[in-house]
Amino acid sequence: MADVIDYLKKVRRGAMFIIEGPSGAGKGAVCKEVLAQDPHIKFSVSATTRAKREGEVDGVDYYFLSDEEYDKLIAEDAFYEHVDSQYGHRYGTLRREVDSFINVGEDVLFDMDWVGARQMKKKAPDDVVTIYILPPSVEELRRRLVGRGTDSAEVIAKRMAQFDDKVSHWDEFDYVIVNVNLNETVLKVQKIISGERMKRVRQTGLKEFVEALRREAKNG
Repeated sequence: MADVIDYLKKVRRGAMFIIEGPSGAGKGAVCKEVLAQDPHIKFSVSATTRAKREGEVDGVDYYFLSDEEYDKLIAEDAFYEHVDSQYGHRYGTLRREVDSFINVGEDVLFDMDWVGARQMKKKAPDDVVTIYILPPSVEELRRRLVGRGTDSAEVIAKRMAQFDDKVSHWDEFDYVIVNVNLNETVLKVQKIISGERMKRVRQTGLKEFVEALRREAKNG
């Protein structure tokens, strides 16, 4: 029986899990915990046209590209999704990066906004699973943003001003979780991942397995 389970795991197709939510909802913390606890889920390294910062490593933090290289990849349809940031730089998710994992049964996790999620869902509807993280209240969201101690009052005000536009896309997502408690939210995300891994479309070895069972039954 153990050999059968190992076989089915090896021939499973991976999935792309996208987590989105307004700033302060906790999606970054959720991603960090899920990645730390599950060795079979990887974090996607994005491509960008911005300059490399001190201490960053190409291929680890980002794939750093020139504008010419980036444009060439767009022309080749080499991205699952790509967006222009408000700061003038561009970011994208490379197909080859993601496919290198899902084709061998590994899952990929993304911390991505609704624009990218919509593009990826369109290009890979059977492989993409989207999860939206909501805060329990606006007051709690503001408290978390202030408590992080990483943003100025001006930046926090800007993030709060963007809240309504962000949350207006919640119903485009497959799953929605209200993040009251981080540990409970992580458990809910892990249950979603476990359930999605069992879907027939991702268990690519089932056809051969079922056919073998039928042959065994006929010959027995």
